Amino acid sequence: MNFQDWFKLFQEQILHTSLIEWLAVGFGVSEVLLAKKNSIWLYPTGIISVLLWMYLLLDVKLYAEVLLNIYYLTMSIYGWIIWKKRKLDGENQVSWSSNKELTIAVLISVIGFGVLYLILRHYTDSDVPLFDAFVSSTAWAGMWLLAKRKIENWIFLNISNIVAIPLLFHKKLPLMACLTTFLFVVAIFGYLDWKKIINKSRLKPA
Repeated sequence: MNFQDWFKLFQEQILHTSLIEWLAVGFGVSEVLLAKKNSIWLYPTGIISVLLWMYLLLDVKLYAEVLLNIYYLTMSIYGWIIWKKRKLDGENQVSWSSNKELTIAVLISVIGFGVLYLILRHYTDSDVPLFDAFVSSTAWAGMWLLAKRKIENWIFLNISNIVAIPLLFHKKLPLMACLTTFLFVVAIFGYLDWKKIINKSRLKPA
């Protein structure tokens, strides 16, 4: 497929995108931008986005994807509670992960990858179970670290994004691929902004 074909497909997707899809994408983008700003509002925004995506996925009978979004919904509620509690406790700063937290994040990625791959490989008609499982499992770890307000969440999310971008192009979903590319760039700046917050907090007198 040449560039002209891709551009035509992109135009067709834009024209056939429903209002609910635009809202889901809009709230999803807002969630990442709010996360970059270290704002607790990322969670209610993200929850709205997830609920909209779940409605769309149920409508097209993609039940496995609905289950993945249930995980995102759970982590969003969990993260919202933790962030709110830390704000009440006066702990509103981000931080680096401990060795234990990084180990847990890696285990979420590895175990999640193994479970998802086996399910996709043996119980679905997926033609890309390896890459699909990798994208989801690393995103799971990133969401967990985001809930913990750990800077490494951006690294895990972008490891997921960098594989998701070509995967979405392969699936002839250029609109989603472009959105994921945008999120990849935002995540880079999110990491840099959070690093500044950490460095600034270290300079404050005890």
